Amino acid sequence: MSIPKRILALCLVFAAGIGMGSLSGHFISENSRFETFTEKLFQSEVTSSTLTLHYTLTHPEKKGIKKPEVTLGTALSDPDKTTSLCQEYENKLKSFAYSKLSHENQLTCDMLLLYFHTRAALGKNSILDEPLGPSLGVQAQLPVLLAEYSFHSREDISDYLKLLGTIKPYFQSILKLEKQKSQAGLFMSDTTLDRILKQCRSFIAEPDSNYIDNIFAQKLKTFSTPVLSTQDQQKLCTYHHKLILTEVIPAYQELADGLEQLRGTGKSSRGLAFFDGGREYYLYLLRSQTGTYVPVKRIEQRLSAQLLSDYEQIRSLLKKDPQLLSDLSAYSNELTLTPTQMLEKLPKLMAKDFPQLEKVTYELRSVHPSIKSFLSPAFYLTPPIDTQNPNIIYINDSGRTTSLELFGTLAHEGFPGHLYQTVFFGRTSPSDIRYLVTSSGYVEGWATYVESYGYEYAAALMKDSAAAGNAVRLAWLNRSMNLCIYSLIDIGIHYRGWDSARTAAFLKAFGITSASTAGEIYQYIVETPGNYLKYYWGYLNFLDLKTACQKKLGNDFNLKDFHRKILEIGPVQFPVLEKYMK
Repeated sequence: MSIPKRILALCLVFAAGIGMGSLSGHFISENSRFETFTEKLFQSEVTSSTLTLHYTLTHPEKKGIKKPEVTLGTALSDPDKTTSLCQEYENKLKSFAYSKLSHENQLTCDMLLLYFHTRAALGKNSILDEPLGPSLGVQAQLPVLLAEYSFHSREDISDYLKLLGTIKPYFQSILKLEKQKSQAGLFMSDTTLDRILKQCRSFIAEPDSNYIDNIFAQKLKTFSTPVLSTQDQQKLCTYHHKLILTEVIPAYQELADGLEQLRGTGKSSRGLAFFDGGREYYLYLLRSQTGTYVPVKRIEQRLSAQLLSDYEQIRSLLKKDPQLLSDLSAYSNELTLTPTQMLEKLPKLMAKDFPQLEKVTYELRSVHPSIKSFLSPAFYLTPPIDTQNPNIIYINDSGRTTSLELFGTLAHEGFPGHLYQTVFFGRTSPSDIRYLVTSSGYVEGWATYVESYGYEYAAALMKDSAAAGNAVRLAWLNRSMNLCIYSLIDIGIHYRGWDSARTAAFLKAFGITSASTAGEIYQYIVETPGNYLKYYWGYLNFLDLKTACQKKLGNDFNLKDFHRKILEIGPVQFPVLEKYMK
């Protein structure tokens, strides 16, 4: 996964209108008018929260953007106002003479039209949005984003310290939303509540040794514009610790206490299908997050076909070599490379399949122990668009993965995954709005698609690469099947209305008989609707696109050129991607 997509999306509230009047004068080209519109749209959206602005731009003043009052934004929104504004934007986009726009602007226009049309269709079902969650929720990701808040100037330090004082009102807006959900019969189950409360309490368990204090002190030591004296550093650290004790921890405690008061007001742990408007909201998630616009039945059919294909391939491999399963255990941990060494190897291994990128810098960091159990095995932190640095990959070394799985994870997060795709797209100099209005299905689908290559590259590093090839192929097919099964369960729970018993029966058919394992899978999918489909349905879209291009071009098909074209188009919904691939 890559962040800060989740929290920035939640903070990205539609601001007031950006001045929809058309520019006058025949000397202004249609492209100029369109680019003026998208730039104003970008400025409106990027200033909606301090985190959004800071993580998007290092030097907003160079784009003529004045920093607004420090804020995290609000979790509350006016559905009618949002719908009206989206329709206003959609009408404005339709007013441009499409044929007079450049190829790049046509692509941006198509992407924005689909985005605003989809967003406008959400309407009052927006109350089903859930900002909280044990692993992907705001309260879980906010500490990481605060820890990574970079200091380029004294103003950044000042903004950061002010930001700590805005957590409480932001959490209060979340509580207000959760109370509205509770009154409407839409509040989370007690099981989900307990998992969120556990995460909150873990973060504030040791107030006098919170890891954000330590990271703040480290950042002050390396701050150089200008260098801070030891005395100034001590004063700032003392003030920072005071804010942790008087603002941050009380904010988390108030959130936990407020949520506790709503205990028992939610339905039993069930999916979206059991809520009014839940199926419609799920379809919205598939379109807005996954970037797909095909009927659910067609998605299920394609997933089932892939599941059968993977199963047949596994059966064929095991028939040829019955020892493959036992060999896999040995090969899974044969790689003795460190994460740093793995990332150094990947660019060379991928050179035959993907366009080369020169001079890509990145940093590897470890997740703090206090939040290891709540975060993914690894994640990529996107850089500001005006500096394209730093590129940071976090490793969660909680010992839950084999060396083969870690290699695949680093291919997903690094090369040729998130980091590579982000840097490649950034070097095409896209319109700024392309960084804010994007498609998670493309982003996560691409990273999952290239992860399959990562497994292939891992085999090449093993002592007997020929023998390792089939074992590693088996490992990827097993991972593909698992993601496919979870994707089918996602639809089953949130669209078809499966309960825990129906889900357990489905898992049992694939050999997953542990009641606790089935229960954990069910609970995670209940809490993260559409999440697996972003990865796996996105992956299948790239896989099918490659198959279609191979069929059309025959011997003229070039894999590296295919990948280059996808990377140049960048993160868009799949109907838009398919249009421009053709």
